[in-house]
Amino acid sequence: MVKKSIAIQPYPWWSRLPYWRGGMALLAAFLALPLLTVLGFSLQPAGDVWRHLQQTVLAEYVCNSLLLALGVGAGTLVIGVCTAWLTSLCEFPGRRFMQWALLLPLAMPAYIIAYTYSGMLDFSGPVQSALREAFSWSSGEYWFPELRSLGGAITMLSLVLYPYVYMLARAAFLEQSVCALEVSRTLGRGPWRSFFSVALPLARPAIVVGASLVLMETLADYGTVKYFGLSTFTTGIFRTWFGHGDAAAAAQLSAVMMVFVFVLIVLERYSRRQAAYHHTSSRYKALPLHRLTGLRAALALAACLLPVALGFLIPAGQLLAWAAGTAAMLDAAFLELVSNSLMLAGIASSLTLIIAVFLAYGRRANGSRLLNGALHVASLGYAIPGTVIAVGVMIPFAWLDNTLDAWLRENFGISSGLLLSGTLVSLLFAYVVRFVAIALHSVEAGLGKIRPAMDEAARSLGKRPWEVLYRVHVPVIWGTLLSAALLVFVDVLKELPATLVLRPFNFNTLAVRAFELASDERLMDSASAAIAIVAVGILPVILLSRSISRARPGHDTPT
Repeated sequence: MVKKSIAIQPYPWWSRLPYWRGGMALLAAFLALPLLTVLGFSLQPAGDVWRHLQQTVLAEYVCNSLLLALGVGAGTLVIGVCTAWLTSLCEFPGRRFMQWALLLPLAMPAYIIAYTYSGMLDFSGPVQSALREAFSWSSGEYWFPELRSLGGAITMLSLVLYPYVYMLARAAFLEQSVCALEVSRTLGRGPWRSFFSVALPLARPAIVVGASLVLMETLADYGTVKYFGLSTFTTGIFRTWFGHGDAAAAAQLSAVMMVFVFVLIVLERYSRRQAAYHHTSSRYKALPLHRLTGLRAALALAACLLPVALGFLIPAGQLLAWAAGTAAMLDAAFLELVSNSLMLAGIASSLTLIIAVFLAYGRRANGSRLLNGALHVASLGYAIPGTVIAVGVMIPFAWLDNTLDAWLRENFGISSGLLLSGTLVSLLFAYVVRFVAIALHSVEAGLGKIRPAMDEAARSLGKRPWEVLYRVHVPVIWGTLLSAALLVFVDVLKELPATLVLRPFNFNTLAVRAFELASDERLMDSASAAIAIVAVGILPVILLSRSISRARPGHDTPT
């Protein structure tokens, strides 16, 4: 049996709701404003700054970004696929613990792990200091790898991004047919040959999707590459914007970066279209686990424990030690940072969830190609780096502010100031554009489990569309809505580049403060803000682990 998606036909009453359709179209266009702004500026004639960038550093941006993406992609594929297979299809001591522990590095932002390891492994850090004391070495008498390099950035990003590949690959392994695996074993193929010839090809579409997410996050990273002194697209956009003061050149550089992102999106969509799930039986039973003993079991446990230790346990332990040594910094200023961060994350997640529910329910009810296309464009924000979105938000908002201020000065002699670009409005809008795709996909998945007959039954009882949504759909998918809001909440809390560009003057968040202190080499002072972000980030890890464990049809209890 081939599993295919079923298009939902428009409901008869939808044609009587032009305001809903119009609202969806306007909202989609508004969410696509940053993207359209960057594309519009890319069509302008090249200025002096852009020509200078082309002649000097553009090739370096392209080369470093590509090498970084390729290195992180290869590293996350090896770690994510291998650990997913071990925890899904093998039995060894500690497997149950490793199933959810392998997701813990997802709570560690890349820029935090970067400066944590820098503090630990630098010349004056505890590791090199202990080596010099133990072996009586002096400076220049030994070799130690340079962390602040392209290789170091690849390592840091791989350690925190491999969970994207791991969770999708593991879900794909759990959903595979027992029959295909058993046939492979009866034909004399061992565990490794069955993995390469059967399990891995069946999971390929999911693995490609996970790798695409990793590459997008890698291209969007700013904190790690900036701290390590690498010249990539994200650092180049910041340098062009603040160093040269040329918004047009920054937008044109952003447009070049978006070419790479769009290529990834096309490849990911193509791989998803090629995915087909063939079930040889409608009955499901537990997957056959390869029992590992002795040395093989120890190696499997070590292979799973190593990325968890390097990606979460060691940096989290160092952050806790630093935070304990700087407990005096937990003063009123720190509480204000916590308040600002929680306020922004709360407002942004609430707005994003409301917009996602409005758009998802409208798409469910309408299903027209025009609106579907508009929503696809509007939901590209998650694939677009925060630096690019910040540029796309700042340019039109600053133009609106300046135009309104000039008109008020000319006609009334008063100044409106920066109502949009100088307040939290622009920052919240950037958050919504950046993360609405996360909430939209979660809400659509929840609505997809509700039969259309329930909508028609409620409509036949005289309920209006918004009453159907509020009284029928929301109670059913309440858990999905909370999960979507939590995911957006944590992502907003960790977001760095958009916050750095768009935050108002004298307004700081935990992410910005941690990055600023680390950039000033005040690593211990930044630990409290960093550990607060990591602690909140653990919450969605628990939700993801539970959802993956229940991915296999017929599942009753976590395996």
